Amino acid sequence: DALFRTRDEGRLPLNYTDEELTERVKAAFDYGVRKTMAKMGISTLQSYRGAQIFEALGVHTDVMDRAFTGTPSRIGGINFDQVLTDLLKYHDMAFPKLQSDTGFRENYSISSRAGYVKEGEKAFDQDAATDVFSLPNLGDFHYRDGGELHYNEPEQMALLQEASRKNSREAYAKYKEISHRLVKGVTLRGQLMLRSDEITPIPIDEVEPVAEIVKRFTTGAMSLGSISNETHESLAIAMNKLGAKSNTGEGGESVERLVDPSRSSAIKQIASGRFGVTSHYLTNSIQLQIKMAQGAKPGEGGELP
Repeated sequence: DALFRTRDEGRLPLNYTDEELTERVKAAFDYGVRKTMAKMGISTLQSYRGAQIFEALGVHTDVMDRAFTGTPSRIGGINFDQVLTDLLKYHDMAFPKLQSDTGFRENYSISSRAGYVKEGEKAFDQDAATDVFSLPNLGDFHYRDGGELHYNEPEQMALLQEASRKNSREAYAKYKEISHRLVKGVTLRGQLMLRSDEITPIPIDEVEPVAEIVKRFTTGAMSLGSISNETHESLAIAMNKLGAKSNTGEGGESVERLVDPSRSSAIKQIASGRFGVTSHYLTNSIQLQIKMAQGAKPGEGGELP
C-alpha cells in the first residue's frame, strides 16, 4: 500500500501498474539479499539462516540473551528501556500530538495522506522537492546538520582540500581537530586513551626517523571509478615520493602509468582476472595482491569522499 500511494502521489518517475511495481520491488529485495550473502561467502539461504555470523555492537547482554541468544556482544550497550525510549520518540515524530511541536500537518495518518491525494492535490511537489507530510531526515545515510554523527563531515573535507591546495598548516590543524572529534564519536578506537603514567619514554635516538617509518605505509585499494583518475594518480605519485606503496585496486591503471616509475602504483591488485590483468601489468609491479573477497565496500563507485 505504501508503494502504491507513493506512485499515486507522483513520487515515482514511471507510472507502473500494481503488478509491475510489486514485481520490481520483490526483484530488488531479492537482488539485495543475494548480493549481501555473496559478499559474505555464503552460497545458499539454508547456510545463511541461523548461522550466527554476526557480532552485535552496542547492545546490552540482557537484550542479546533474550532476543539474539548465542550472538556475541563484547562491549555491551543499549538495553530494553532505551530501545523503548527510541521507539516512542520515533512514534511521536510520525504521529505528533501537537502540530506546533513538530511543524507537521494535523491528523497525520495514512488516511489523511490518501485523502489529500484524492482531493486533487499532490502530497509531494517534485519541482520543489518538498513533501507536506515528510518526516525529518535524521541523517542516517547522508550527512545532515544536527543529525546522525558520521566519520566524515563537509567542513572536514573542505579543510582537507584547502590544506592540500594551499599547503596550509592552519587548515590541516582544523581538519585534524574535527577528524579526532569524529573518531571519538563513531569508532571504538576513539574510546581508547594512551597511558601516560608509569611509562618510561624511549630515547629519541632509538626511534626510527619519520622518513623510514612512512616507507611501510600503503594506501587502501581504491579502484578507478570509485575515485577519479586524478586522485588515483596523485596517491601513487605521493606514495612513490615517500618511498611507500599505493594500490591500484581492482580497476588497474593505464598503460602510460605502468612504465612511469613516478606515477605507477607499487601494488597491483588482481581480482578475478578482470580489468586488464595482462603480463605487462603484472611485470610492472613491485607487489602483487590477489583479491579473494570483497572488503569494506564504502561505496558502489564514486561515493568516496
